[in-house]
Amino acid sequence: MSTDAPADLTAHPWFFCGIGGSGMLPLALILKGKGAVVAGSDRSRDQGRTPEKFAWLESLGFVLHPQDGSGITSADQILVASAAVEDTVPEMVRAAALGCRRMRRADLLSALFNAAPIGIAVGGTSGKSTVTGMLGWILTACGRDPTIMNGAVMKNLASPDAPFASARVGGAEAPFVSEVDESDGSIAAYRPTIAVLNNVSLDHKSMEELRSLFGDFLARAGTAVVNGDDPESAALASRALGGALTFGIGRSDVDFGVAEGSVAESPLGIDAVIEHRRTGERHPLALKVPGRHNLANALAALAAAHAAGVPLGDAVRALEGYAGLARRFDVVGTSPGGVTVIDDFGHNPEKVAATLATLKAHPGRVIAFFQPHGYGPLRQMGAELAEVLATRLGPDDRTILCDPVYFGGTVDRSVGSERIVELVRAQGGTAEHIPAREDCAARIAAVARPGDRVAIMGARDDTLTAFALDLLARLP
Repeated sequence: MSTDAPADLTAHPWFFCGIGGSGMLPLALILKGKGAVVAGSDRSRDQGRTPEKFAWLESLGFVLHPQDGSGITSADQILVASAAVEDTVPEMVRAAALGCRRMRRADLLSALFNAAPIGIAVGGTSGKSTVTGMLGWILTACGRDPTIMNGAVMKNLASPDAPFASARVGGAEAPFVSEVDESDGSIAAYRPTIAVLNNVSLDHKSMEELRSLFGDFLARAGTAVVNGDDPESAALASRALGGALTFGIGRSDVDFGVAEGSVAESPLGIDAVIEHRRTGERHPLALKVPGRHNLANALAALAAAHAAGVPLGDAVRALEGYAGLARRFDVVGTSPGGVTVIDDFGHNPEKVAATLATLKAHPGRVIAFFQPHGYGPLRQMGAELAEVLATRLGPDDRTILCDPVYFGGTVDRSVGSERIVELVRAQGGTAEHIPAREDCAARIAAVARPGDRVAIMGARDDTLTAFALDLLARLP
């Protein structure tokens, strides 16, 4: 499988296997925005999930096919697939038979990123999409015309004509801002002008592997932006051969921080005075997304924008207009009886902990619904996830888990959500396993009471948003 993109992106037609995926769709949008002919297929489309997404892609001129190999018709096509796509998928079989060139999604993205005059890569176990969205919006609002590759829909760029705006296509000489993934090791392919390291915690790989990947990531960068609050990230700052800018809320020795006593949280936002401690600059920030983790994300974006040449005051003013991302503490609505539903991407221990901390900073019972994003991740981080659910919620709160998301394939499904429930209970917490997601909705509707906040958490499944909307409609 090739790792180099052709110099002329328009010289060959492209075919994306799994075009609707969170990592594939924005890349397809960027390629098409640069003038390439792009077609694709997706198992979700064949199964009737999120039809509005695929209708939108077709309205943009993407030709979509069933995932049966029928879209692969010429050896001239370049087939793009994620590393998770098995060789037995019909497109892969047909491409091999015709001799089509194949590229991994990560290799195509890194090739486009590395070809840009300024590449800003956002890495870390958690917060990548949010920092990418914040930084992309700062650069957009400040006239830098960036290309943005994100794994989530950016509300600032979304509109009725672009409801799934997870990418932006900028000018040829513009900065390229992208989140970069460590889960498949592809972070090693990027050569960033500026590298942002948000945090390092257990997710898809062991801590030893993560330290190596993220340390090498910083070593390849011209400038590194590193979270000083996170001990694992701070310990890797010395790997940044081009120098490091640090940020953090809780330390006084970082370059970008907040003035003591200036943090004020509300259910839907957080305020603070931003300090650039090398220059003494101070700027008040009123952020429209809640939680201390989002204040830390904002500091990461501001430090990266500063490294890219944006004056701090301009960046802070732009960030005050940041509207957030879909499925990142996304308030779906409040029922007539006063139950609020929140759609959230939380799926690993750190993300779930941040979401629960934001909820528990304010009064009201929490009903935490969690759909694991696969059987493999459940085995990898199940104990840590159970600890978060057991310790971050109170005795009146409720935790409900359905079975892990599964869209087919050969993964081992012998251990599921019931293991998490057992581990939560073993640590003194309360949780229940209800296999079918629809039955979970009925249970939540039955036990919800005025003032509750219901957090719908999980990844890899766009239908969770529809689930949250349907749940809101049936709540008292």
